[in-house]
Amino acid sequence: MLTALRNYVKPPSTLAGRLSVQSLLFATGEGAFLAGSAVYFGVILGLSLGQVGVGLTVAAIASFFAAVPAGKLVDHFGPKRMWSLSAVLQGALFLAWPFIDSFPQFIALAVVMELAGSLGGAAHGAYVLDVLPPAERVESRAYMYSALNVGFSIGAFLSGGAIAFGSDVLRWAPLLTSVLFLVNAVAILRLPNASHDVRSTEPRRKPEGPPAIRNRSWLAVTFLTGVLWSNQVLLHTVIPLWLVLETDAPHELVAVLFATNTVMCIVLPRLTSRGIRDIDTALRAVRLSAVFFALTCIVTLATHETVGWVTVVLFFVGHIVLTWAELYLSASGWTFEAELMDPRRRGDYQGVSELGNTLGRFWAPAVYGFLAMEWGAVGWLTIAAIVGVAAAAMHPATRAGRRYLEQHVPPDILADARAGAPEDAPPPPTTLTDPLDPGTTVTDTPLPR
Repeated sequence: MLTALRNYVKPPSTLAGRLSVQSLLFATGEGAFLAGSAVYFGVILGLSLGQVGVGLTVAAIASFFAAVPAGKLVDHFGPKRMWSLSAVLQGALFLAWPFIDSFPQFIALAVVMELAGSLGGAAHGAYVLDVLPPAERVESRAYMYSALNVGFSIGAFLSGGAIAFGSDVLRWAPLLTSVLFLVNAVAILRLPNASHDVRSTEPRRKPEGPPAIRNRSWLAVTFLTGVLWSNQVLLHTVIPLWLVLETDAPHELVAVLFATNTVMCIVLPRLTSRGIRDIDTALRAVRLSAVFFALTCIVTLATHETVGWVTVVLFFVGHIVLTWAELYLSASGWTFEAELMDPRRRGDYQGVSELGNTLGRFWAPAVYGFLAMEWGAVGWLTIAAIVGVAAAAMHPATRAGRRYLEQHVPPDILADARAGAPEDAPPPPTTLTDPLDPGTTVTDTPLPR
């Protein structure tokens, strides 16, 4: 029992462990600011809810339009360089928060931070796919996902402490986030170079293959993924509002439900990712995610008619089921990224992925809120149907994506896009470049499972 627990907690490889430390640093810094951002914007900056909403919306629009150019920069200069640059930029920008004293300054800083974050997101995704051995990608991403949630939890705790100490401490709290981001930038540079980092040192040339924006099947996959990720709108917005406005459950239950989700997302990602190694197994995970999402809608709907402890128990059941939907969807998404991106243009594909994901989910808060609050039972069943249709449409979209790559990518290069390998065969060794000594290479050969 103890041996099994140790093996479960242990990272899949040394490289996965180092990437998980980076995830922990990033999430701790990000969480330390985000968890208290509402108080910071309202109390320290003196902004109204409407002003905050406008500023964040403008920043999100800027990030949307920057997604594809950011991906192209990643392919041109190398994912590790752009990832580290993004961390440096964000760390420097957090230093500016204590000196913001007007609404226009807030909008300007929010926009620039979103642009830096967009670059970092594309670079991180491309780097991870580049550097991890194919058979290890999904399990390693699951381990990193757990580390990410641990970091957000630590960050939220630190943010709560800053709020408790009063406005003087809270005003300068972004300095901690800045330090963590700068430390993270150094940690990124000490990671091994991925294949695109090595190629980016060669004479500049346009990446081979058609641009990702021309791959309509990838746009469809990422759009549908965005629709499926609307489970987060239920988690963070619709269900809490439903609990407060439409049921007799104690309002404090919202915090407990969020804590339940966080713990599950720390402990269970590796478990839900097991056995997901190709498009077929990823589609099975999508179906499971959609079923759990539908069950959440039905259980939450039932709370409108229940009272007392029955309502509380049903909310717990609904939140647990919704978290399973999130976990299975995460695992499937990591596989689709590995299987359906052109390995030569991973940064470009990451940028287009952000574009498609945004189109797939930006409408959900308004639509789901209206359906749940105004249409009642019919609304909740409609929400479940939307995700069910998206899950069904994912099947032809992913298979069309595979056919597109087979038509446009040479077979030897396409083999690198495989998310997994036969379970009885060890993955091929991966040659990495040591950033501290560019003339030295390190061969990382994962042990057979």
